[in-house]
Amino acid sequence: MLLNQMSNKFSFSEDEMNGIVEDTYKNIINECKNLIRETKCPDEQIIALLSLVASTFTPTLSKE
Repeated sequence: MLLNQMSNKFSFSEDEMNGIVEDTYKNIINECKNLIRETKCPDEQIIALLSLVASTFTPTLSKE
């Protein structure tokens, strides 16, 4: 049987959305812009990096 941990619904509160979530988003965007500026890498490299980061948080499907 495959287990999907994403089936649990979660939502940030309005305060979180207007606070830490928004701040985190802005920080990620700014750091990506810094990386482009310092390395002259293409947007595709940023996409690959963000995909790698996202995969760190992707739940593992396992058989039971």
